[in-house]
Amino acid sequence: MRCLPRESGDPARHGLSIDHRRPWNTGSPAGACHPAGQGPDRLAGDDNGGPEMTDTDTTRAMPRSAANAAPLLSVRNIEVVYDDVILVLRGLSLEVPQGAIVALLGANGAGKSTTLKAISGLLKTEDGEVTRGEIIFNGERINGIDPDKIVRRGIFQVMEGRRIIADMTSLENLRLGAFTRSDNEVGADIDMVFNYFPRLKERTGLAGYLSGGEQQMLAIGRALMARPKMILMDEPSMGLSPLLVKEVFAIIKAINRDLGVTILLVEQNARAALSVARHGYIMEQGKVVLDGTADELRDNEDVKEFYLGGAGDQRRSFKNLKSFKRRKRWL
Repeated sequence: MRCLPRESGDPARHGLSIDHRRPWNTGSPAGACHPAGQGPDRLAGDDNGGPEMTDTDTTRAMPRSAANAAPLLSVRNIEVVYDDVILVLRGLSLEVPQGAIVALLGANGAGKSTTLKAISGLLKTEDGEVTRGEIIFNGERINGIDPDKIVRRGIFQVMEGRRIIADMTSLENLRLGAFTRSDNEVGADIDMVFNYFPRLKERTGLAGYLSGGEQQMLAIGRALMARPKMILMDEPSMGLSPLLVKEVFAIIKAINRDLGVTILLVEQNARAALSVARHGYIMEQGKVVLDGTADELRDNEDVKEFYLGGAGDQRRSFKNLKSFKRRKRWL
């Protein structure tokens, strides 16, 4: 196989044993290849009580029925302009299937975070606008809709740099994530978050005093409190030690597998992202230049050279390679 160049159900109530693997959403999560009706064993717990990712963990193929269904998210040929003059995204298209983890990779300034903000509606806070194309989520167009309404439709963004509320406790931050909900299951979901991130239950002080890894766990837990259909994660490995990166990505994979939450993952750490993703897109200068399955990208010689450390100190840009000329997928 080869990579293709691109043209541009609830947890149990509080006090009872919580099965945090029960999915909220329809559709099967992405994970390792298994025959129909068979799933992988759970990840082994590490010393901190969280799941541990092993080198043998692979990415599951979606069931045929899900693979043939319309994607949960479809970004179609969008352009994004800041301050009416700065063109950042140029004809960007991508798709995210229901229940999958999809990685969006690229260097600083490629437009990855802008892509997430275009989807979540947060461009408005930075004088940005989608001036062309459309963003379809769950069969409905969402570009131009206010961010709070997008959250209510099922998309939650975990921002780069965590963006937790430093002068609130961890518990208060988690409750803040449920502000769009009116049900009485918030307490049960807090316990579910503590099952994934047991460290947070032990930290009763202000969130500003948490370590970087604990703040990232809190940010992901806050997103789960909204019961989203899809989570947009922006650089979850930023500022974390290699051991914490491995732990956080193992939990991301477990959340996708257990709850069926679809994840669009923006990362510069390509190796970590491709270890949990089913499919990946690579961006350069505001457009997608390459996409393929995680295995295809890992085996691609150019990806090895540019993103996986296969070329030593000599690095080049995709834009200089004729083989990465864009092609129009939306026609």
